[in-house]
Amino acid sequence: MPRACERHLPERPASLPGTPPPLTGLPCRPVRFANRLGRAGMDVLSEVLKVVKLQGALFYNGEFSAPWSIRAASGCALASKFVPGADHLIVYHLLTEGHASLRLESGERIALSAGDLVMIPHGDPHILGNGQSTPPPVDDCEQLEKVVKQGLRLWRMGGGGEVTKFVCGYMACDPRLSQVFLSGLPPVFKVNIREDPSGRWLEDSIRFSVDHAGAPRAGGEAVLAKLSEVLFVETIRSYISNLPAGQKGWLAGARDAEVGKTLALMHRDPARPWTIATLAKEAGVSRSVLAERFRHYLNEPPMSYLTRWRLQLGTQMLGTTNHSVAQIASEVGYESEASFNRAFKREFEVPPARFRAQLRAKQSKGIGRKVG
Repeated sequence: MPRACERHLPERPASLPGTPPPLTGLPCRPVRFANRLGRAGMDVLSEVLKVVKLQGALFYNGEFSAPWSIRAASGCALASKFVPGADHLIVYHLLTEGHASLRLESGERIALSAGDLVMIPHGDPHILGNGQSTPPPVDDCEQLEKVVKQGLRLWRMGGGGEVTKFVCGYMACDPRLSQVFLSGLPPVFKVNIREDPSGRWLEDSIRFSVDHAGAPRAGGEAVLAKLSEVLFVETIRSYISNLPAGQKGWLAGARDAEVGKTLALMHRDPARPWTIATLAKEAGVSRSVLAERFRHYLNEPPMSYLTRWRLQLGTQMLGTTNHSVAQIASEVGYESEASFNRAFKREFEVPPARFRAQLRAKQSKGIGRKVG
């Protein structure tokens, strides 16, 4: 399971300027945008995104002419500059003009063209390039200080051939809750966002913002952050919609009518005293059919999944609230503090109170390092 980002994410660097696009109705939260799409799988994805807090940014605006090659920073390297204390970030690149290819260190290669958004959800290091006999890749880890200082001002390089334009961004999210859908994503995948109106709207808005990065206006930072988050949601939505028919895993299950509805019910109201019978009734299938389909996609029974999700919510509340353990137990669906303690210790090997103490000690050390 790839590790996701740590809690308590700091604000984005103030050096990333932008300007609001000439559009109205920018969603206040990505989940609202997701709800409006009305596509398969979005109901449960929307419910997850109500809990999984996203923090995104656009940080890189490139115009490279062939031949060129660049070793893109890993999620961990970006985190050290943009989100100190995070394990890694989800990285993505949006091509707005030209062609390129992306290669992972494992050797996997993806061809890219205008309108493609390529996402590296687990932050793996990778190489981008275009042109015959590409030169040795430039290591952009060495350029990160310059990138941070210049914000989204255009960075040009290359040999003078075909031009490729692209914008790069990152996404940070809750470490434990994000495992729900990040675990179902491959090391790299691409989606062409020009295939539907919402994607074209996003591309136009992003391109407008970065093209005017040199003349920041009030609200530009907030607009860029929201555009980055909405772009992430739109990409996941498209990826779910285009999964092959035989695909398994959480994302494929979210697209399935019965399993997706069951997941949405559990995520929408995890504290409700669900049973396999009540879930099956809500999904409109028999208990045996629901159990079989759930196992097919997620390789576990519905009630086991619900238990894990409740405990993940419990860890979030332990780290972000001052609620008592008894109150948290009730809010995530346990009848007593004792039953919550037992289940929590089975999953995380320590009781909730000790888990909270260890988490706060770790957070205090992180703050001390940054202050010092």
